[in-house]
Amino acid sequence: MDYLDYVQMTKGQRFAYRIKSFFTGIPGAIKKFFAIVGAIVKKIFLGLGHFFQNYGGRFVKGDIGTKLSYVIMGAGSMLHGQIMKGLIFLATEVAYIYFMITFGSYYLARIYNSNMILLTTTKTAQGYEQWGTGALGKEVAVHHTGTFGSELKNPDTYDDSNKVLLFFVLTCIVTIAFIAVYIANTKSAYASQQLKREGKKPLNFLQEMKTFLDERFHVTLLTLPIVLLITFNILPIIFTIFMAFTNYDEKHQPPANLYQWVGVKNFADVFYSNPMKSETFGKILIWTLIWAVFATFTNYIFGIILALLINKKGIKAKGFWRTMFVVTAAVPQFVTLLVMKLMLDDKGAVNSLLTSVGIPAVPFLTNATWARITVIVVNMWVGIPYTMLITSGLLMNIPEDLYESARIDGANAVQQFTKITFPYILFVTTPYLITTFVGNINNFNVIYFLTGGGPAVSEYYRAGKTDLLVTWLYKLTVDTKDYNLAAVIGIMVFIICAIGSLIAFNMSKASKNEEEFS
Repeated sequence: MDYLDYVQMTKGQRFAYRIKSFFTGIPGAIKKFFAIVGAIVKKIFLGLGHFFQNYGGRFVKGDIGTKLSYVIMGAGSMLHGQIMKGLIFLATEVAYIYFMITFGSYYLARIYNSNMILLTTTKTAQGYEQWGTGALGKEVAVHHTGTFGSELKNPDTYDDSNKVLLFFVLTCIVTIAFIAVYIANTKSAYASQQLKREGKKPLNFLQEMKTFLDERFHVTLLTLPIVLLITFNILPIIFTIFMAFTNYDEKHQPPANLYQWVGVKNFADVFYSNPMKSETFGKILIWTLIWAVFATFTNYIFGIILALLINKKGIKAKGFWRTMFVVTAAVPQFVTLLVMKLMLDDKGAVNSLLTSVGIPAVPFLTNATWARITVIVVNMWVGIPYTMLITSGLLMNIPEDLYESARIDGANAVQQFTKITFPYILFVTTPYLITTFVGNINNFNVIYFLTGGGPAVSEYYRAGKTDLLVTWLYKLTVDTKDYNLAAVIGIMVFIICAIGSLIAFNMSKASKNEEEFS
């Protein structure tokens, strides 16, 4: 359809056309998403091919020093005159070998037993002691060499599945870091060889260090954040992913009972094999998406309306009204939610007021339907001010010339809003809208502090009617210790948020026409 056909449509036809275009565009957006994923995978494989090509090429073209650095790290740097740099590479290799001999290799081997199924079910090399009766009738410590049991005297002498899995992941990360340093060692040896071949002198240690305050200053600044990111984000994420493939639940709590690898059983339970778990997951997923849609768009739409009202010409004390609404955002959210919970309780202030005037008490938090409506309405109270602030700033930046031209052409207030104001706001705030939607999928505070996920129902697996996936995950970990199931839920939440965000952003004008409003 061309532009002339579109502008000749009625408002109802345009609305229907937009709805149709949205849904017909979803398959294309999904196709584009998988095309992007395919391009990334292709790029990774091509990158690996170039890496091995360059890695082998450096060895073939390298001199004796470069070739030797493939076995003894730092040898090439030292033979090419970079003594201190070579010693640092050599010390790194020695430290890694010592780490693997004294620590890492044990957990790499311990992650599986002989049949490659169990995480670990055997004792450590130290054995364990069980109290028994000696020849003289006295209690003595008897040393055993069998499998792990629950009759421990000293649990610290046993394998702990958590430690085994955590230290296995740590060893893998250290190994990856070592490989990166190893590759840097071969590149450095070859680069110094090339400099010597050209008659140039490689940088000495002090000169090399000065580069980290000049052209490589970004490396200096980013090293510590990356180390902290790996330690406190990447490592726990990988640990959680591995946990999803174990039976780490309330019946398998180390060190009394070690947990085992179970493959994709937990995923099967969530999707089809366990009726209660799969039904709970499906219903909570539907409610989570419904909640995210309502929580996002009610705040967004009413926030825009509030901003328009405050910014309307003729409204006095605009700063005062903005400040009054910002106060709701300034108060810590959990304080507001706990106060709301007390007010909306069955015997709270609101119901006491209703009963005093002859109106029956409303089960705001104890009836499933009412509880869901309540959390959406209360979320509007704490969320609308944020949208109002963002929208207010955007309204001040829309050129007045656009409105003047529209008025000259005969456009009324509604037409100005639909043709100028809202398209501009939507264009700029689309990324904010997407992040808000994802944030509402993981909106723990409103649900937990207001309803606690309740009301509880017997047909759900350890969850309530207002539980989101994230609050259900919290209950599974803190209340019932179903860590394996919680890990699966966490992975599914990530997949849903990642795919949904990428598809929505790629379908938006903010992605397609980046320069339109510049």
